[in-house]
Amino acid sequence: MTGQRTCLAIVLAAGEGTRMRSARPKVLHAIAGRSLLGHVLDAVREAGGTMTAVVVRPGAEAVAAEAKRILPDADIFVQAERRGTAHAVLAAKAAIARAPDDVLVIFGDTPLIRPQTLTRIREALADGAALVVLGFRAKDPTGYGRLVLEGGELVAIREEADASPAERAIGLCNGGLMAFAGPTALPILERIGNDNRKGEYYLTDAVAIARAMGCKAAVIETEEDDVRGINTNAQLAETGAVLQQRLRQAALDGGVTLVAPETVFLSSDTKFGRDVVVEPFVVFGPGVMVEDNAVIRSFSHLEGAHVGKAAMVGPYARLRPGARLQEQVHIGNFVEVKEAVIEAGAKANHLSYIGDATVGAGTNVGAGTITCNYDGVAKHRTEIGKNAFIGSNSALVAPVKIGDGAYVGSGSVIARQKRHACKMTRTTSMLGLILRSYVMAHFALVPRYTRHGRSCASRWWPFTCAES
Repeated sequence: MTGQRTCLAIVLAAGEGTRMRSARPKVLHAIAGRSLLGHVLDAVREAGGTMTAVVVRPGAEAVAAEAKRILPDADIFVQAERRGTAHAVLAAKAAIARAPDDVLVIFGDTPLIRPQTLTRIREALADGAALVVLGFRAKDPTGYGRLVLEGGELVAIREEADASPAERAIGLCNGGLMAFAGPTALPILERIGNDNRKGEYYLTDAVAIARAMGCKAAVIETEEDDVRGINTNAQLAETGAVLQQRLRQAALDGGVTLVAPETVFLSSDTKFGRDVVVEPFVVFGPGVMVEDNAVIRSFSHLEGAHVGKAAMVGPYARLRPGARLQEQVHIGNFVEVKEAVIEAGAKANHLSYIGDATVGAGTNVGAGTITCNYDGVAKHRTEIGKNAFIGSNSALVAPVKIGDGAYVGSGSVIARQKRHACKMTRTTSMLGLILRSYVMAHFALVPRYTRHGRSCASRWWPFTCAES
C-alpha cells in the first residue's frame, strides 16, 4: 500500500543535549556501534522514505556530515532560532512544499524506532488520515501528554499540566512522532501559533487545528521502547541495554549459540552465519561478519573484521578493522590482527601481532611473532607464503616477503630485502647453537643483524638467509 507513495521524513536533530554534559551533539552519541541519528535514518530508509530532511542547529556541521554519510541525498536545514517543535519542522518548509504523499516527523534521539512502526503510520495516512500520532501506554504516565480520543478518533493532545483529573487517568500517551498527509501538511503547520506561556510553536497543537479544518486525526499504538527519547547519559545506557536485548534475541532466533547472552555486546550491523558459537564476554564492534560454524571464544573484541567458516578466534583475541580470516583459521589468545588476510588453515595461536600482512594458507605463526609494519612515517606490508613456519619471538620488519614453505628460526629478525624474497633455512651446526647460548649467557650480548646486502642472519645465530 505504501510502496507507490512518496515519503518525506523530517528528522529533528537540533537538540544540544545539555543534560548529557557533553561537547558532542546529542544525536551523535552512539549505542550498538551506531549514532542515535544513524539508527533513526536507517529506520527511515528501511520504511521506504524517498526524501529525507534533517533539521540541525547553527554550527552543527558534524551532525550534517553524519546525516550525509548515511544518506548522501538528505537535505540539511538549519533552525536559526529554537522556538518550538513546529518551528523546527517548518525549517524544512521547502521540502514539505514538494508535496510528498506522506510527511513523517521524527526526533533524532529516538534510536529504537522500528521501520515497521513507521510503515504502520504510513498505512494510516494511505487509509485517509490527514494526521497520525504515535501513542504508547506507559508503565508510569507521569509527565507525558495524554492522547484524548472520541469515538476512536484523536481529538486532542493534552499536556499533563493542562489535563483534567479524568484526562490524567488516560493511559494512552503521546510518543512525539507525528505524520501528515502531504497535501494538508503545510496548511496545518502554518496555522500553529505561539499564544502560550513560553511563546513557542508546539507541534502538538496540530491535532486541534486538523480537527478544526475537518480533517481526520488518528492514533497508532506502539510499545514504549519504540519512542524512548534520550536526554541523559543514564537514558543512553538504558536505551542501549534495550537495543542489545533486541539484537541478542535476533541472533538467537537466527541460530547463533550465545553461551551467556547477557555478556555479549553486538553492533547493529553484526552478521552471523549458521551454527556460530559465541562464548561469554565478547564485544562485536561495527562491521563484523562471522560465517558458518565459527567459534568466538571468551573475552575477544572484533571490529571491522570478517571471520571465515569454521574459524576459531580467542580467547582474548583482538580483530581490528581490515582483519580477514578465511576458513579454519585459528587466532588464539592475546593475538591482534589488523588489515591482514589470514588464509585458509593458517594459525597464530599465541601472543602475536599481525598487521598489514598476508599470511598464506597453512602457515604457522609462532608465539611472540610481530610484523613490524610502521617505520615511524608510513605503514608497510609483510607477505608470508603458504605452509611457512615462523618461529617464536620473530620480528618481521616490513616491507618483507617470506616464501612458500619457508622456515624462520625462533628469535629471528627478518629485515627488508632489496631484490629477493627471504627464505630461512636452518644450519646443521650444533656448535653455533652452543656458542651463541654461551656468549649470550655470560656476556649479555644481543644478536645483531644487517639490513643490507644478502645476509640477514644475526651474529651468533645459526640460521642463514638464502634467495628464494
